[in-house]
Amino acid sequence: MADRNTAKITTEKDITTVSFNVASLSAGQSLDEVAQKISDLIKNQSPRNIIVDFTGVKFFSSQMLGILLDARKKLSSYNGNIVISGINPQLYRVFKITNLDKIFRFYPDAQTATDDLKKTHKT
Repeated sequence: MADRNTAKITTEKDITTVSFNVASLSAGQSLDEVAQKISDLIKNQSPRNIIVDFTGVKFFSSQMLGILLDARKKLSSYNGNIVISGINPQLYRVFKITNLDKIFRFYPDAQTATDDLKKTHKT
């Protein structure tokens, strides 16, 4: 059974936040839904900035890394940004081990990310 509410997307000015309503993002329908939502968001709205907020997420499969990299590639085609907030230390280790910590910016929470993006990009 697919949970059509795995990801929540909110937009304020030119900052879009993707947050999750589950603690575990496993391969399968829930991540397929997340991938589709993010892809549709980029295709239909061309957001300037996306914050992916992992607050409360304790696990994600490697498919999530692919979703983030795909989004980053699509956003970079028009100078959009994707940043990550609220990630726990265990999940951050996955980014560090795969050297993805060098291509994504990380923030302790979505508000800090929002404040920095507003300051940096004059939203």
